[in-house]
Amino acid sequence: MAARRGLEPEKSWGDLLAEGRLPRFALICLGVWLNAADGLVTATIMPSVGAELGGYAYFAWATAGFLVGAILAGASSGRLSELFGLRLATALAGVVMTAGCVMSALAPSVEVFLWGRLVQGLGSGWISGFAMVAIALLFPERHLARVFASVSGVWGIATVLGPALGGLLLETGDWRNVFWVFAVQAAAFSLVAPFLIGGGAKGQGGPGIPWLQLGVLGLGVSAIAVADLLPNTALSLAVIGLGLAVLGLVFWIDHRSRVRLLPHRAGDWRTVVGSGYAAMFWLTAASMGFAIYGPPILQALRGMSPLWAGYVIGAESLAWTATALAVAHVSGAWDARWIRIGALCLVASLVILAWAMADQPLAWVLVGGSLMGAAFGLSWSFMGRRVMAALSEEDRAIGSSAITAVRQTGAAAGAAISGAAANLAGFHHGLSVPSATAASVWVFLAVVPLALIGAWAAFRLTGEASAASP
Repeated sequence: MAARRGLEPEKSWGDLLAEGRLPRFALICLGVWLNAADGLVTATIMPSVGAELGGYAYFAWATAGFLVGAILAGASSGRLSELFGLRLATALAGVVMTAGCVMSALAPSVEVFLWGRLVQGLGSGWISGFAMVAIALLFPERHLARVFASVSGVWGIATVLGPALGGLLLETGDWRNVFWVFAVQAAAFSLVAPFLIGGGAKGQGGPGIPWLQLGVLGLGVSAIAVADLLPNTALSLAVIGLGLAVLGLVFWIDHRSRVRLLPHRAGDWRTVVGSGYAAMFWLTAASMGFAIYGPPILQALRGMSPLWAGYVIGAESLAWTATALAVAHVSGAWDARWIRIGALCLVASLVILAWAMADQPLAWVLVGGSLMGAAFGLSWSFMGRRVMAALSEEDRAIGSSAITAVRQTGAAAGAAISGAAANLAGFHHGLSVPSATAASVWVFLAVVPLALIGAWAAFRLTGEASAASP
């Protein structure tokens, strides 16, 4: 697979930050911190939010609603960066995230809280999408694997500090303080973004925004997101299937539109871009149950505090960081091997967690979570690098930002499917030992088929598709 930007030799970390790239690199890391830490802290405090505002049946929606906004924002970020430039667009993204944090902090009811999460998702999705655009446009290909590894490193820092922050604020104050802390950080991000991004990334205009595709995308994601709120399991699964079909319609519409949302042949699994997007979608979907339902299950069945439950779940991100940094220098045949090994690690992690989560030694839960993190640490940067290298100049902005949107769409689908499984197990009646015990099995077994589909796409990405044109 040859990159259109030309293959250049690997250079040092010092070269990565040379030639004015340091402030841009700092901006990307700041944005990743906001996105990563927000998710980890929210997972830690959700049992307390549910206790005060009610709505245990809305556990997955607190994540899925956030992702609805994040997906729509991430999918549009490529076009918005072309229209307005990274400096202005990134600063505005911080403002939107600040507004969402304030809404969640002031929420008098679960409904207002969920609307706040939706607005937070919009801001976070734009921040993440613009970060991916910045990586694609502002860094030579020789640095892509190292930049992705650095992004994983920021996730590792968030893993350590995020649950600690959430746990400390819960033990010393109110869960609402978490959102005030992030409102301050998002506002600061908005203020410094224009200075960190620097000049030279101004808007160049563009063909416009693909409103039809975004509308259909929002409809499909919303159908998936609300599926776990339905009282009937068969109906929930039918709505999830309908939502996935609507998402497939986005590819058909986009292929025939003058203003595109996605790169050419993005839905074709015979290409690098198509198989790469598919692997990212399905593997991410299969991983969501651990982050959403792990903390309440551990608190209910093992008597853990929110802080310690958060750290157990954080084993996933720590393993992601460690493995990503360990393989950051890899090139040649081994990048394909690590993608395949990573996909198989995810399947193994789900089986281990379904067996161990309720009553096996905690060490096995840590093994399962670590394998899940390693699955992405070993494969994610190489999948992203292959997709970015296969994009044409015309598709560079929209294709790179679509990586975030595809991942978050998969997360929304996975949250809904895990939520449907948990509610089938009785979780929507409240957090109890019987409901937590049943959910500890079905939340993971229900998504094993998704992991197998993702593994198949990953093998195609490193096999037949790697030689196909995007």
